[in-house]
Parts: sequence; structure tokens; C-alpha cells
Amino acid sequence: MTSLDADAIRDYLPGDVRKTIGQLETFATIESTNTYLMQAPGPSPGQLHIAATSNQTSGRGRDGKSWHAPPGSGVCLSAAYTFPSQPKNLPALTLAIGLAALTAMKGLGANGIQIKWPNDLAARGGKLGGILTEVQAGSGKSVTVVSGIGVNVDLCDDVPAEMRNDWARNVVDLYALCNKKPSLDEVAAALVTQFANAFQGYELDGFAPLVAKWSQHDWLVGRDLVVQVAQEEIRGIGAGIAEDGALLVDTRANGTRHIVSGTIVHVGPRD
Repeated sequence: MTSLDADAIRDYLPGDVRKTIGQLETFATIESTNTYLMQAPGPSPGQLHIAATSNQTSGRGRDGKSWHAPPGSGVCLSAAYTFPSQPKNLPALTLAIGLAALTAMKGLGANGIQIKWPNDLAARGGKLGGILTEVQAGSGKSVTVVSGIGVNVDLCDDVPAEMRNDWARNVVDLYALCNKKPSLDEVAAALVTQFANAFQGYELDGFAPLVAKWSQHDWLVGRDLVVQVAQEEIRGIGAGIAEDGALLVDTRANGTRHIVSGTIVHVGPRD
């Protein structure tokens, strides 16, 4: 099994990003990088605390779901960042992190990646990665968030059945999308770099400047959707995202619904 190396990851980081890393820890095995950082003290404002592994035994996803991946087949990485004060529209930060992850993968030579609202990376009809953003409980004006991602890098056809029981028809790994195969350390460094940029950009400008770019990679546009919102099922066609990052669903009969929080329980083909 291939383990991540903190020194190697640092070596791949641009100098300006390296300066923002307060702590960078790698683990041969850990239950959950997000849980670890949620239980750790938040970093100083403007600094990141990174936890990463290639073997996460109890990874967590959105809505209590688990993140499954064979040991050594991918990168599970979480970043804690402290905002001096709560940014506007904090829920949309997950979308910004998704776009950052896509940018990281493109920088490694991967093509054809899209984003499934609000927190997944998709390619070739399959799931490449998933994101979970959580907020630490705290006092005062500062807010510490923890954004974690699991990315399939090299599954080697060893795909547990539970990885297929999701919105995607199958799963896909990064190596299937790249001509040149990056190391796990390179993948981690690319994610750290883009996460750092995303947090700093969000602190300054929020989500609004990212809407157009995010929309270029929207996997749900034009697809038949069923979205669970509280006790209601909303059915319609994906119509993009709003300025605040909410999902837009064209129900046709009842107009376009603006969904801030919900679970997509069915994704069909595009019209």
C-alpha cells in the first residue's frame, strides 16, 4: 500500500501556498481526516491545517453516508481554515471547494470532469470524488471550517460493491482520465494548493465570482432530477445554479424551484 509523505507534498507546493500551511500531517491509516480536524484546535486565521491519508477506514460523506475506497487507491484529504469572521453565504463554500478540486484535477492533466451539485466530482458517468464541509463549534467572530475530499486515484478494478450504490452508474479513477499518472503526493499537493486559493478567495469575495465558472462544469444541467427536500420530493429538470449557489430545478408545471439544501435521490439522462 502506498502512503502519503508530508515532506514530498510540501516539496510540490508553490512557495506562497507553503507559507499558509500551519500544519500538514499524513497518516498511514486514520478513521476520518475530517473527524480528526473537527476535533483539533482551529488554525490561526489565514492558515491551514491539513490532514491526509491513502487509507481512511471510516470516511464520512454528506447526509451521513460513508466514503468507501480500497486502501492505497486514492487520496483522502481535509483542510481546516479559520475565517476571521463568518463569510457571507457560508453554505456555498462546498461548491467553491468542488470547483477547486476540479481545478486541481485539471492541473494534473485530467479531462472531462464535471461537478454534481453540491459536493461530488463526476466523469464518464461515474463518481470520481466527494466533498464534505463542516463548521466547528466555537465562540467569538472567527469561524473554522473543515473541508474534506476523497478522490479515487487508482482503483485497479478493485471496486467494492458499496461504491456503486450511489447516484452514479459506476465509479471512475483519476488514472483513467490522465495521460500521465501523477503520484498520490502530487494529487494531495494539487488539492492543498487549490483549497488554499479557494479559502482565501472566498474570504475576500464569497461565491459570486465563481458562479459562471462553476456553471461551465455543471453535471446536472438538463438532466431529469428527483430531489428530496424535507418531506417533499421535487421532480424536474436541472436548470443550473443561482447566484447564491442554490440548485435550480425546472418543474415545468410549477415553475423553477430554488433549492438551498436537499438530497438528490435520482438522476436521469439529459433530454
